[in-house]
Amino acid sequence: MKNKNFPLIILLIILLTCAILTTSGCSSTEESGAKDAVSGMEVNSGSDDASQIEGGSENNTLVLGEMWNIESIDPINGDGTLVCEKAAITETLVGANDDFSLKPGLATSWEQLDENTWEFKLRNNVTFHDGSKMTAEDVNFTLEKVISENAKVASMLKIDSIEIVDNYTLKIKTKEINPILPGVLHYPDTAIISPSSYNENGEFVKPVGTGPYKLESFDEQTRVLTVVKNDNWWGGEVGLDKMILKGIPDPNTRAMAIENGEVDFTVDVPYSETDRIDAIDGINVEKYKTPRVYKLDLNLKHEPLEDVRVRQAMSYAIDRSDIAENVLYNVGEAAAGPFLPTMVWANKSLKPYSQDLEKADELLTAAGWVDTDGDGIRDKDGQPLKFNLMTYSARPGLPPMAEAMAAQLREAGIGIETEVLEMGSIDDRRESGDWDLYLAAYNIAMVPDPEYILTNWYMTNGTDNNAGYSNPKVDSLITEARKITNMSERYKKFNEVEAIAYDEQPMIIVAYYGCAIVKKDYVKGYVFD
Repeated sequence: MKNKNFPLIILLIILLTCAILTTSGCSSTEESGAKDAVSGMEVNSGSDDASQIEGGSENNTLVLGEMWNIESIDPINGDGTLVCEKAAITETLVGANDDFSLKPGLATSWEQLDENTWEFKLRNNVTFHDGSKMTAEDVNFTLEKVISENAKVASMLKIDSIEIVDNYTLKIKTKEINPILPGVLHYPDTAIISPSSYNENGEFVKPVGTGPYKLESFDEQTRVLTVVKNDNWWGGEVGLDKMILKGIPDPNTRAMAIENGEVDFTVDVPYSETDRIDAIDGINVEKYKTPRVYKLDLNLKHEPLEDVRVRQAMSYAIDRSDIAENVLYNVGEAAAGPFLPTMVWANKSLKPYSQDLEKADELLTAAGWVDTDGDGIRDKDGQPLKFNLMTYSARPGLPPMAEAMAAQLREAGIGIETEVLEMGSIDDRRESGDWDLYLAAYNIAMVPDPEYILTNWYMTNGTDNNAGYSNPKVDSLITEARKITNMSERYKKFNEVEAIAYDEQPMIIVAYYGCAIVKKDYVKGYVFD
């Protein structure tokens, strides 16, 4: 049980404001500075409403309701976002400000020596949780592990070789010009770990990082992760004695957990419940915008979806403003391109598709899809225009969005069957190709540069191009842009990619994500990142 008069000082870098995934987390870190990010949040547990926390103690403990089951604590091959940004066990070389500009993390500075060579200077006062000092050898060890075991991140790093200049200096050579190398080193999967994270056979044992919290336990049965403060953290005093992270994938269960006192802090309860929960004495709900989008993936290998006119018609049939207001309860807003308009690199000329059923009718009719039997569903050559739409429930906006979109598409004569599935089933279906539409929420700022998203989503063979989209012009533009170091020219080239994708709609961007933070009133001074 919590001591009601014990002040809690929360030192969280990113907490639960976003999850991965998919899947998915947000991105952040801080400067000389990671100290500023972590030490700026205070929480007081002096209220009579302080809850009795299952698994808590009289110590300075915070219990968190995480939105995903905690399946792995391996930061390279499991869940780097959880280990780095939520549990704060590990830290990255490079941090980021609120405007997505970069700042020092475990590296104090970096410099591009020539087109393919970068020099990174490391902090000389950082100690791992095992008591050893962090040096260039450890950074080299981590990056080599990442390159050999995480193909997605390796493809973004493009590292050819790493030279250890001295204990606190490295030179990194890339295989080609890679202007976003420092940004990729902000990605949580690149967070630095000690070699002692592995046994003598090279098998992962536990994450040994440099962060303000260190692993106490991970229960393989309950999937509960417990971390305790690192008394020797280079960033200064750590306020919390302990954090307990519990995976609660169902939004309704997360709501019950905060209401009945099982957790102190959680995220994204059902949006229709936010006002009711906020009115409960002792609980506070705050709503924020976050760099994530709701995106409808289309399986372009399925014949009707190959036709750009069908995809455009679907986009015109969706009423994004209605979804934002009446489905998301304004925890989010209508979207145009993949990036928030506030991002410096976004194509700001793009506007959200407005619902236009006449335009949708015109496009579908031109594509040969008409309702010949009067059942309300268009058909062609005896085949109805029907699709299956998969989504999942961990993010509370997804199931009601899927239902709303199904109704709107039906107005245009497109039949939609929705299914809310477990992620394992969704992954199996996508891998086998047995799917039509998939609605999910995607982080768009894990690396603070447009290349990360545009390459992975729209380039032929992009790692997240599950739709099977291929456009030689887009491939050419992305390839050219990736080699441009002048940011203004680089962004212009990427803006062209956004414009083509906006026109061809290989993936339908529906809304920008909003985040509902739910916490007990004794959690004070929380700053959303």
